Amino acid sequence: MKMQDRLQKTVLLAQQVYKSYGARGNVQQVLRGIDLRVLEGEFVGIMGPSGSGKSTLLNVLATIDTATKGAIFLEDTDIAAMNNTELSAFRRKKLGFIFQDYNLLDTLTVKENILLPISLGKRNKQAAEADYQAIAANLGIGEIAHKFLYEISGGQRQRTSAARALIHRPSLVFADEPTGALDSKAASSLLGTLEELNRERSITIMMVTHDPLASSYCSRVVFLKDGALYSELYRGSKTRETFFKDILNVQAVLGGDRVDPV
Repeated sequence: MKMQDRLQKTVLLAQQVYKSYGARGNVQQVLRGIDLRVLEGEFVGIMGPSGSGKSTLLNVLATIDTATKGAIFLEDTDIAAMNNTELSAFRRKKLGFIFQDYNLLDTLTVKENILLPISLGKRNKQAAEADYQAIAANLGIGEIAHKFLYEISGGQRQRTSAARALIHRPSLVFADEPTGALDSKAASSLLGTLEELNRERSITIMMVTHDPLASSYCSRVVFLKDGALYSELYRGSKTRETFFKDILNVQAVLGGDRVDPV
């Protein structure tokens, strides 16, 4: 472990995490002994070929699914020790989620969707409005506050989803293929904003993606193969273009989906 790693707070710690599906005689092992530590302020990408366990790992770490075996700690809290009610409250307070299909409510405006995570809490209206104004400005969606989803673009919907994930200041944001439904311009714009928020506000993000271009915005990329950790890359002081090429090189050895260099 690097010296600077020891000085940073551990947000997530996974130890020997296994996940299998099926019954005796027909068991599919999806995750195989995953060990992973995520530090505060990291932007971690999770990559691997189709079927490598990327989304399963995210779901297990995000408390959406349960591990078959192993330990997972989120800010020193053992998630296996919590019941469903406690997990629900923990997710609402500590975690943020950005999904490929947005998961927004059609009956609410952009602003109402963003404010939803804190509407169930005890934050007063003035504080909630201040939080909304700040995150809407960060994501460039202040002008569409009172529009409904059918009135805005896919890129604006995903920015709304990101604002909703961030407004309650979560300890960790999980993003599952957040650019999968976006065109290249909207995807690059969103990723650039997430990178900026990560850098300037130390927001901790874990993003599952099949796209090496998306991963090049991360500070670290972890590669899975057959449900196990295969390799990892740190961006460090590299340019995004150089890091992108490094990711492509690992992906070429690993196999799976390819994206031509740009």
